[in-house]
Amino acid sequence: MNYFSKYIVCIFFVFAINAPLFCRSNAYIWLEQYDSAQTIVNRIPLPDRYKRLKVDTGSFEDWLRNLPLKEHNSPVFLYNDEKKSNQSAHFRVVDIDIGENDLQQCADAIIRLRAEYFWSNGEYDDIHFNFTNGDNAEYRKWIDGNRPIVDGDKVKWKKTAAVDSSYYGFKDYLTKVFMFAGSYSLSRELEPVPNIDEIRIGDIFIEGGFPGHAVIVVDMAIDTVLGDKVFLLAQSFMPAQDVHILKNPMDSELSPWYDIEFGDTLYTPEWIFNKRDLKRF
Repeated sequence: MNYFSKYIVCIFFVFAINAPLFCRSNAYIWLEQYDSAQTIVNRIPLPDRYKRLKVDTGSFEDWLRNLPLKEHNSPVFLYNDEKKSNQSAHFRVVDIDIGENDLQQCADAIIRLRAEYFWSNGEYDDIHFNFTNGDNAEYRKWIDGNRPIVDGDKVKWKKTAAVDSSYYGFKDYLTKVFMFAGSYSLSRELEPVPNIDEIRIGDIFIEGGFPGHAVIVVDMAIDTVLGDKVFLLAQSFMPAQDVHILKNPMDSELSPWYDIEFGDTLYTPEWIFNKRDLKRF
C-alpha cells in the first residue's frame, strides 16, 4: 500500500466508525504495515505491581510507547547491513529504517523520532533543529524549496528547489540535518530538567560532545502500591545502527526498566550519564 492509499484508508476508518482523529498506521508512515500488537506497549512487559503512566492519546508520549518493534531476538544491524559487534546491550529492536549512510546515530535517531511524530500530524512548523554552529534548520524553509549552503561555520539558505512537502522530501531534509547536527548541538538546544522526579516520556539523557551520546525515554510505569516510577530507554549509537530498547545492566530483574531512583549516576550498557544530563525539547 502506498502512502496516499494509507491516508485514504485512515480517513475512511475515522468517518466510518466515528473513531478519534488518530490513525496508528499513518503515524508510523515508514512502515508498509503497522501491527499494533508488535509495539513497545504490547510487547515489553511491566514489572509486578506496575501499570503504565497515563498519557494523552495522540501525544508524543503515546506515539513513542506505540513504536513498532521487530521480531523477538532480532539483532541490531548497522547502516551497512553488518551486525553490530555488541549484541548484548539491547532488549528489543525498534522497527524503523537506518538509512544507507553512517548518519542516523544517537542524537540523529532522537531527532528522527521527534520529526516523524510532527510530520505524521502535519505540524511542519514544529520541525526545526539546530546545526552545530547554532543556525536553525527549519523544515518549513525546506518545504518552500530553500536549501542550506554551508561555508565553513556559516550557513545561508537559498531557494534552489521546487516546493515539496512529500515524505521523500522530508527524509532528504533529515539527511541534511543529520550531516550538520549531533549530540553537541542537540544538547545546547534542549532545556535542562533539574529534578529527576519530573522525568517524563520523551525526555533525553544527553552528553553533548565529539563524541557524545544521547538516549531517549520511550515509556514509563508506576508501582501501584509504593508509587515508585520506572522508565524505558532507547538509543542508536556509533556507527549508525538500528534504534533499540536498552537493557538495564545494573538490575537484571528489573531490566529493561530503569528505576527513577538510580542515584547520581545512570549506567546504561554503552554509556554512563549523570542525572543532571536529563533534558527535554
